[in-house]
Amino acid sequence: MESSGTALSCMPAAFLLLHLGLISSMVHQNEFQTGLVGGDVTLNCTGILPDSQLPRDSVVSWKYSDTLLWRMEKDRRVWRRPTFITDRSDIKMQYKQLKLWNLNLSDAGIYTCEYGTHKVRTSLHIVKLTISSDGHFLQNEAPELNLTQNSPSPLPNLSITLFDNNNKRVTPELQSKSRQEYIVNLKKLETMDSGTWVCQVHSDSPLINQDISFAVKVLGFQNPVLERKYAAVDSTVILSWRLNSQKIKWNKGFTGRLNWKKQESAKSHELLDFNVTAQGQLHETKKSNDLFFEIPESKPESSIEVKLPKVHFNHSGQYQCQLEYKGRHAQSKIELVVMKVSANPAGPLSRGANVTLTCQVSGPLAPGAFLRWERVNGTKMDTKNSKQREVKLEVNISAAGLWSCHLIEDSDKKISFHYRVEEASVWINNVIIGASIGGSLLAFALGCLCITSGVSWQRRRQRAKRMAQARQHLLENKTCQCQHRLKK
Repeated sequence: MESSGTALSCMPAAFLLLHLGLISSMVHQNEFQTGLVGGDVTLNCTGILPDSQLPRDSVVSWKYSDTLLWRMEKDRRVWRRPTFITDRSDIKMQYKQLKLWNLNLSDAGIYTCEYGTHKVRTSLHIVKLTISSDGHFLQNEAPELNLTQNSPSPLPNLSITLFDNNNKRVTPELQSKSRQEYIVNLKKLETMDSGTWVCQVHSDSPLINQDISFAVKVLGFQNPVLERKYAAVDSTVILSWRLNSQKIKWNKGFTGRLNWKKQESAKSHELLDFNVTAQGQLHETKKSNDLFFEIPESKPESSIEVKLPKVHFNHSGQYQCQLEYKGRHAQSKIELVVMKVSANPAGPLSRGANVTLTCQVSGPLAPGAFLRWERVNGTKMDTKNSKQREVKLEVNISAAGLWSCHLIEDSDKKISFHYRVEEASVWINNVIIGASIGGSLLAFALGCLCITSGVSWQRRRQRAKRMAQARQHLLENKTCQCQHRLKK
């Protein structure tokens, strides 16, 4: 009987210990959450009943460390303490969740929800990601990422993985690393890198898996950095640079200019400058008094263009378009290569004679490029190639016809200039026919002139004869009258 009583007396004690253990586990419930600077987060009061089921005399409070932030009493009366965070926080009444927005690094800490003997402690870990130049870059600039963390607990060791706008993994260069701050350098950017990138932050303890999106805008040209354009003398050329400002919705103003110089070491001449407003409006101003180029009235949007209506050999050289934004620069060059052809001696080719044809380009040429002379519909004997990168090629010919000079680069004919050599016989026949017609016209004109002159001379002679006869007759009359008076 004594042993049975002892067993029964132990049962209330065991039940009490179990009950206290449950209460203790509820009091010390811990949670962990991560937030981003500038973002928002909702902290849960885990285990609390919905608002409609709470007793009327219940009191729920939220604390930051030991500072009381919010207190909700019976009859739904709410009190809040005017602290550094309450102007960026609110309570979701249904489950008494604490919502924080526009987070700062200093918001990291321990947040406690209390309901009777029930306590939920949430450790809020804050991460801040900043990108240099506010995410606005020019071509060939290298961004810098700065990742900072703050936590009420010892700072964890973070691993960082980056994905570009095409969701391809990028291997950055880690410049500096401390538990609080990580500095990461990226590669030089191209215009095609514009878009949304993702920084993936991971930690095993405490467990953190946070994806942070950030925008990258790269202002520049859709042209290559260096482009070659080919033109023949007296042809019309349009040089164009296509900006990507509208494509990437660049909403900041920037300026630029277009320069030209004959060669790398020569003096640069400013042809025009331009500015683009934050609304994307382009304004251009011609700076040079030279008349060899024009600004086209009609052109594609977000394009810088100049038109050379009649190219001369000395118009060749480097045309560089440069962008400027906050003291930083990006540029794109177009190398204009001009070709000209001449003959010595000029004119028709006589039988048995030779003529020297000269093909010249302004250069310099790309590696592997060369010049070629060939006669259209001719044989292999009528073909001559220059050495690679030679800018002048001469050929002595004795056959008339249409000759072509080609600039060939990577088996591609970049430009061709055609020159026709006439045979002397054809030319002489044309000259004889022209001279015959001209001579006939001249003889006809001279004949008409002679006839007119002869008729006029004959008339003058007859008039003079009549006048002489009149004078003789008058003289004879006067003599007769004199003799008659003497007789009387």
